[in-house]
Amino acid sequence: MYQAAHLLANPEQHDAGSLQQDYQHLLESMTEHQERLGALTPAVAHFRKVTESYGDGLFQCYQVTGLPRTNNALEQFFGTARHVERRATGRKRASPTLVVRGSVRVVAAGVSRCFPVSAAELRLTDVAAWRALRQTLDYRHECRRGQLRFRRDPQVYLVDLEQRLIRSSLPS
Repeated sequence: MYQAAHLLANPEQHDAGSLQQDYQHLLESMTEHQERLGALTPAVAHFRKVTESYGDGLFQCYQVTGLPRTNNALEQFFGTARHVERRATGRKRASPTLVVRGSVRVVAAGVSRCFPVSAAELRLTDVAAWRALRQTLDYRHECRRGQLRFRRDPQVYLVDLEQRLIRSSLPS
């Protein structure tokens, strides 16, 4: 198993084809010698099963320049965003606004960490796009408010909803 990790670390910088071939030889060797492992024999079968489930995607990072081998960088990015959000709000759990306005906030947090942003760049340039974004955010926010109202008092919420439906169906 350590040999597999060493191969995938690719310190010799082999190309994807030869690396995949070496890895396949290692899997075959493990399978041939698994009866000598005693209690660890099921581990070899499990290792092969997991490796096969990854398929060709296991070697994709060696074919595409700049593609990270794991998603740890992405996990760290979202972890940092969550940490900053908790520090800013004082909450231990994620803020509900991170869900409602997260598509804007998380991207803004990531960009501001990578690149310095000036006030001129923050100035509104595309009013139509801003209005569309605001409309989407307001719609999501209204959905969440409706869910909260329903959880607080379902009967009152449903009566109000029924009244609005009746009003909208009547001719004006």
